[in-house]
Amino acid sequence: MHTLRVTCALIELHGKVLLTQRSQQMSQPLLWEFPGGKIEPNESEVDCLIREIKEELGLTIVPLQRLTAVTHDYGSKRIELIPYICRLQEGEIILAEHKAYSWATQSELLKYNWCPADVPIVQEYIRLKV
Repeated sequence: MHTLRVTCALIELHGKVLLTQRSQQMSQPLLWEFPGGKIEPNESEVDCLIREIKEELGLTIVPLQRLTAVTHDYGSKRIELIPYICRLQEGEIILAEHKAYSWATQSELLKYNWCPADVPIVQEYIRLKV
């Protein structure tokens, strides 16, 4: 099975991190995730992340730190989810694909119903921020 390489952004602002809720039309409907998207051919992880966050949310970000990538098998597809902690540079959130968004403190993160691939990233992020 081919593995899709996907980046995601943990965008930090004022001690909180941005989460997005998948729409009913997306796979994993209504689950929460860190926003991001698929890496295009000949595109770097960082370039992908900057492009996807601009397209999906209208935000300009600065990737700062790569966390541990997670490989998850969803049955019909397998993804490698590559997380980066990012700083918000500018922009107002415009939801192009997602149903909702939330800014959460580290202690609030476990209250959300996450996409399975995002769970280990949430756990690593919480450990980093303790």
